Amino acid sequence: MRVRLAASGIRCLALAADNGPAWALVDLAALAAGICVVPLPGFFSPSQIRHALTRSGAQALLAPPSSPLEDLATGAAQEWSIAGQRLSLLALAGDPSTPLPEAVHKITFTSGTTGEPKGVMLAWRQIQPVVESLAGAVEAGPGHRHLALAPLSILLENIAGLYVPLWCGATAVLPPLAEVGLRGSSRLDVETMARALTQWRANSAIFFPQTLQALVEWLESGHPAPDSLAFAAVGGAPVSSRLLARARALGLPVYEGYGLSECASVVCLNTPVAQRPGSVGRPLPHVRLRLSGDGEVLVAGAGFLGYLGEPAQPSEWWPTGDLGRLDRDGYLYLEGRRRNVFCTAFGRNVAPEWVERELTLEPAIAQAALFGEARPWNLAVIVPAPGADPVAVEAALERVNAGLPDYARAQEWLTAEAPFSLANGELTGTGRIRREAIWSHYAGVIEPRYRQESIS
Repeated sequence: MRVRLAASGIRCLALAADNGPAWALVDLAALAAGICVVPLPGFFSPSQIRHALTRSGAQALLAPPSSPLEDLATGAAQEWSIAGQRLSLLALAGDPSTPLPEAVHKITFTSGTTGEPKGVMLAWRQIQPVVESLAGAVEAGPGHRHLALAPLSILLENIAGLYVPLWCGATAVLPPLAEVGLRGSSRLDVETMARALTQWRANSAIFFPQTLQALVEWLESGHPAPDSLAFAAVGGAPVSSRLLARARALGLPVYEGYGLSECASVVCLNTPVAQRPGSVGRPLPHVRLRLSGDGEVLVAGAGFLGYLGEPAQPSEWWPTGDLGRLDRDGYLYLEGRRRNVFCTAFGRNVAPEWVERELTLEPAIAQAALFGEARPWNLAVIVPAPGADPVAVEAALERVNAGLPDYARAQEWLTAEAPFSLANGELTGTGRIRREAIWSHYAGVIEPRYRQESIS
C-alpha cells in the first residue's frame, strides 16, 4: 500500500471512508510514504467538505464507489481494493490556496462553531509524543483490545484508537460505524453499541458525553455492563460529574480527559492511578501547562504547525481559549470557554458552560444553552430529559439557581423545539453546543422576552 501511494505522485490525499482496516491501512501507508492525509468526517456538510478539499489543495480523494463526492472528480475514478473494501480514487483539481509545509502529515478540520472549519496542520513529531504519553497512561499491551466507537476521521479516535494500540502492540478493533450503533451523523443505537462492547471483548473505548449517557441509561434499565472494559475515556465536550458518578456506580471504569486538535488531541487525562473527580486530570508527560493571569489555559510541548492558510503561531505557549484552575496537585478543572464568557447589564462576567453544567446535572434537564450578554438577567434554552414535564424542569431550575450567585442564575427558560444535534446544526461532532446556531434559531423568541421585561 505504501509503495502504491508513493508511486501515485500524490502529496495531499483526502480520505472519506467508514471505519475499518482499509481506513487504517491508507492512513498508515500515507504516513510512511510522507503523504499528507485530510480525513473528512461523515458529519460534514457538502459545503464544509468542499471547503476542506479546496483549502487543503488535496490532489486526490479516496471514497466509497458511487459516493456523492464523485461529482468533485476531474477524471475517471480508479477502483482500489484495500483489505477487502472497494474504494474509488478520485483525481481532484488540487490547487491549494497556500502551499503545504513539507513536514505536515495530517490536516484535521475542526468541526468548531462556524460554517467553515479550520484546518489544523500536524506533523508526526507533534503526534508521536501524544501517542507515547497515552500508551503509558492506559498501560495497554499485547492482548489488549480497543474498540473504536467514533469515526477514525475524528482526531481523538485516530490517535488514541488506532495509533496508540498499535504502538503498544495491542489490537485496534475497527468495525463499520453501523456495527457499533452509529447511524448517520447523529443517531445512536445503544443496544448495538453495548452488544459490540461485549462481542469484541473490548478493554478500552472512547466515549463522548452523549454516547456515555446513552450507555448509562441502557445499563440503568437493567442490562448487564460489559465485563471486559477496563478503561473508558470520556472527552470531546464538557461532561456532567453526575453522569460520571452514575457510570462508576454501574461499574464502568470512566476517566475524563481534555484535549484540542491544536495540541494533537489529548492534553490531560485521569487514569486508574491518578484521578480526581471533577477534574480533567493532570497534564500528560509531554505537556507543559500553566494559566494566564485571567485564568486561560496555556499549553506548550504539544504544538501544531499552524492553521492552514494562516501565519505560523509565533509563541511557544498556545492559548487554548479555555478557562480553568489548577489544584496544588496539578489537576486541571475547566470553567468554560473564554470566547463564550458574556457580561451582563450589571457588569458581571458569566461563563455559560458553568451554569449549563449545573443545569444538566439535574435529571430533568438533558441539554441547556445559557444567554444573557448585556441583559439584566439570563435565559436558558432547555431540552428536557425524556419524560420530564415543565413542572419538573422548573423545580430543577429552582434547585440550581439556589446554589448560584444571582448574576449567574437562569431567571427565564424556554423549551427547545428539538434536542441540540448534529442534524440540526446545533451540536458539533464531539458534542459541544453551537451557541451561534442556537441563538440564531431562538432569537425570535428570546428577544421579545427581554423587550417585554423592559416595557413592564
